[in-house]
Amino acid sequence: MQKEKRYRPNVAAVILSSNYPQKCEFFLGKRSDVRNTWQFPQGGIDNDETPEEALLRELQEEIGCNDVEIIAEYPHWISYDFPVGVKSRKMYPYDGQTQKYFLVKLQENAKIDLESYHEPEFEDYNYVEYKQLLKKATYFKRHVYRRVIEHFVKEGHIVDVNRT
Repeated sequence: MQKEKRYRPNVAAVILSSNYPQKCEFFLGKRSDVRNTWQFPQGGIDNDETPEEALLRELQEEIGCNDVEIIAEYPHWISYDFPVGVKSRKMYPYDGQTQKYFLVKLQENAKIDLESYHEPEFEDYNYVEYKQLLKKATYFKRHVYRRVIEHFVKEGHIVDVNRT
């Protein structure tokens, strides 16, 4: 008999730089606890929070800034399993996560501060174009990132992703 998988409720932020729409670049952070892993900011939803509240809290905790404009919300929850051998203490006791994605844009004077939280999630970050994002992001998240970004493009929330 196969046990039912447990998925952690989670939010994720697709962050456009404050230079958007003049330049279409996405924030990618390098995790401090998983070697060579670049990803979007994300985190769990507490019992008393809405996904939007969790998004703003997680952005403040992970990048030291929640000065964002929420542009759009992906209409579905996306679930994935943690890859074998990549689990960290934050993942226990879950088999994976079910995520709600938001597209946000940093406000013009927003300041990223990775050291603002007592346990920094990221040790570095870059703004990357779409093609770079799909090469640099950790392998097991690329298909989800592509799916979510393509949806936001199709709906007209993102223009000029430089997908040549």
